[in-house]
Amino acid sequence: MTDGHRAGPPVEVVEYTDPLCPWAWGSEPVFRALRSALAGRVRWRRVYCILFDHDDDPAPDPAAETAWYARYVEDIGGHTRAPRAVRLSRVAASSWPSSLVAKAAELQGPEVADRVLRRLRETVFVLGEPADTGASALDAVRGVPGLDARRLAADAGSAAVLDAVRADHAEARLPVPDVLSVRADSPHPGAAKETPDGGRRYALPTLLVRGPGGCRAVPGWRPYEAYAAAVDAVRPGLATEVRMLPGAAALARYRTLTEPERALLTRGAWPPADAVQVDTAGGPLWLHPEEAATHPATRPAPSPAP
Repeated sequence: MTDGHRAGPPVEVVEYTDPLCPWAWGSEPVFRALRSALAGRVRWRRVYCILFDHDDDPAPDPAAETAWYARYVEDIGGHTRAPRAVRLSRVAASSWPSSLVAKAAELQGPEVADRVLRRLRETVFVLGEPADTGASALDAVRGVPGLDARRLAADAGSAAVLDAVRADHAEARLPVPDVLSVRADSPHPGAAKETPDGGRRYALPTLLVRGPGGCRAVPGWRPYEAYAAAVDAVRPGLATEVRMLPGAAALARYRTLTEPERALLTRGAWPPADAVQVDTAGGPLWLHPEEAATHPATRPAPSPAP
């Protein structure tokens, strides 16, 4: 005999993502809202796709590639209104280090995992310094509340976490038929991408929502209503109203907020008096003062060598 708790939630949300993906960064407002609305009532699982893979060919002209990619991120930001770095130092060499750190953080609970992933995203889209090495990924998340940094480093280097990310990599390359061809009124409809070996992988981000009513795929850049409709299709009546909080409470909960997140997730006066503002080329990022105390955007610049 089983009860509802032991059987697990009847709805699973699978998020195909990458810590360094600009469309996934731009989708953070609606994903934060959806996770909040469904908290405690669904299983939310992240699958790290590895956007920048080991077998990608190196750019013949890294400076030209970086300039092109910065314009690409700027174009995406025109749709998402997400912050972007004033200067991008380089295109990420690999998504593996940040994905290993993000996966390892899941072993310390969902709240720590959310905060670690957020920091990793902000390395490239706020700081312009993608966390594309093990050392830089671990440094970026230093000081995250509740994080055991020593355990994170050990887990990120473990065979078990490497196997888990390898499994994510493989799963992301088995897209459901619904995303092989997609028509949608979106700048990023989200049809599956071709891989160098001739296969396919999910476009990022993509959500799969599974429940008693079947499975729904929501790929690419979509409004909140598209995700809510997918949830309702697989489990009718599961409430998905956005839970807005007073500004100070929202900043305390989420630690950092962009302007699109502020508009979707908060109500009342803004910004809180103690919020720390970080300016980017795509608008401000507001930090809770405790977050600002350890965030890489507010750390003092290293002193030049004598």
